[in-house]
Amino acid sequence: MENHALSDERIQVIVPAHPLIKHWISVLRNEQTPSSIFKNAMAELGRLLVYEASRDWLPTITGEVQTPVGVATAEFIDPSDPVMIIPILRAGLALAEHASTILPATRTYHLGMRRDETTLQPSAYLNKLPDKFPEGSRVIVMDPMLATGGTIVAAIDLLKDRGVESKQVKVISAVAAPPALEKLSKKFPGLHVYAGMVDPVLNEKGFIVPGLGDAGDRSFGT
Repeated sequence: MENHALSDERIQVIVPAHPLIKHWISVLRNEQTPSSIFKNAMAELGRLLVYEASRDWLPTITGEVQTPVGVATAEFIDPSDPVMIIPILRAGLALAEHASTILPATRTYHLGMRRDETTLQPSAYLNKLPDKFPEGSRVIVMDPMLATGGTIVAAIDLLKDRGVESKQVKVISAVAAPPALEKLSKKFPGLHVYAGMVDPVLNEKGFIVPGLGDAGDRSFGT
């Protein structure tokens, strides 16, 4: 697992070195991948990254269970403390599709962000976030492409307005690029970013290169 701390007391970027993650990233990169397979690959990648991001992070309760031959100590994820899943629409829906198959207790809040293709600035067109998150909430924000960083920064700002601190947030992305990571690092100390890959540059339109194209269009065939 590659762990890139951009500086002390700033964000950590984790790129898990798992062959399945590399496989699904390769499927997503291929321009010949059909939309249905692309969407499934995004969901599978999201499942693996949620698994990695939830290590040593989930609240548990202990007790005992009766097995067919005796009594065993048991440890379960605490169902009274669900993880908040926030997919950023559209493509975040595909990335978050299998999150609940990994996490036994979740709540999902949808956030739709639109990027102006000229100014590259984001705006929210759908906001289903609660007015206030419970104290100590664990929040996973799922945004497939961290390119310029405008969208993810705007999303986390909305979380902070609702009482969530950077250290309570984990960001999951298929592909990230340095401009977004630098913005996050400067603004949100303690944040953890889990990415399938970090690519080096953006093109003049703000797309990640080599990247995987427009994740929303390719996920939903539009």
